[in-house]
Amino acid sequence: MRVLLQRVRHASVSVTGEEVSRIEDGLLVLLGVADSDGDEEIAKMAQKIVNLRIFNDEDGKFNRSLLDMGGQILVVSQFTLYADTRRGRRPSFTDAARPEKAEPLVERLAERLRNEGVKCVETGVFGANMDVTLCNQGPVTIWIDSEQMSRK
Repeated sequence: MRVLLQRVRHASVSVTGEEVSRIEDGLLVLLGVADSDGDEEIAKMAQKIVNLRIFNDEDGKFNRSLLDMGGQILVVSQFTLYADTRRGRRPSFTDAARPEKAEPLVERLAERLRNEGVKCVETGVFGANMDVTLCNQGPVTIWIDSEQMSRK
């Protein structure tokens, strides 16, 4: 599982010109699911996302988590995070999970984030051609790969 977190002032998703989800102050979570991912990766990733201290305290230091600040989350499925560009000019996506496996895992991550205490968790529309709009605050952008989380 791969996640690209962006700390945002606001973010939204539109499909065919209609806004389908929106958040204020929190995290845009671009989520790539691999064929090998399952409930263990979801549990670890949800814990990491909600507890990662990437929000400023009163002194401007990264000391607050999303839970500490009561932030919101927008989860957007993005299989292209598994692009393999090592050969040729067209990326390969063979490591990305097929839609029938990925969609339920995206939904389970969103539900797990709610269960971790995030009051507002919105999602994009799986498989749709989405327009994602955001105001990256900081800017702060963090890459998390579940394979690297299990290494010591």
